[in-house]
Amino acid sequence: MPRGRYSLHDPHDHTPLAAEHFQCAPGPSGWRYVSQLTTPSGDHHGSVDLTLDELGRPIRLELHAASWQVRGAALDGVTWVRTDPTGTDATEGNVRAHAFTGTSPAFLIATTRLLRLTPSAAATRVRLVGFTDPVLAPRTLDQSWALLKRETHGTDNGPLSVDEYQVTALDTGEQHAVHIVGDVVLAAPGIELEELESPPSVFG
Repeated sequence: MPRGRYSLHDPHDHTPLAAEHFQCAPGPSGWRYVSQLTTPSGDHHGSVDLTLDELGRPIRLELHAASWQVRGAALDGVTWVRTDPTGTDATEGNVRAHAFTGTSPAFLIATTRLLRLTPSAAATRVRLVGFTDPVLAPRTLDQSWALLKRETHGTDNGPLSVDEYQVTALDTGEQHAVHIVGDVVLAAPGIELEELESPPSVFG
């Protein structure tokens, strides 16, 4: 069960945004990721709880940020309920999309589990619903994912296979790289792995 800490920063000016303390593991239903976020000053900033089924579909999502809350799942596309800080105003949403996304590294792992790309495959288009900080506002976006290469690196715990993905935002054409090993993100825009207490899980 990998556990550790990511640092999240603004991908443009590198302003520190939060630390995400996480643990994740494959399970009977698929894969689960839970994390707590703290601000650079150490205050509680939010949480992520994401469970995927064995095909990589989100069967349970719960996000908290700035007293806002989102609960969602894959249902007729993806469906969610967003609740305001007072707890009195809940808004339901539904989009014909494949999955969710957001600032957490969990969503990058989730997208790769859903797409199951191989290095020889063509880029694959995916529609996602992202929840943007600080109020978890929903936004539908289209991306293209391609697995550029898979390299094996020797470590003290045995060989690790590192996947390098190219992600393209289809509305702007902007491209960036994402490096993943198992169920841990090594590096991506705005994300750095700072601590890892145990090796990444290896998916079958």
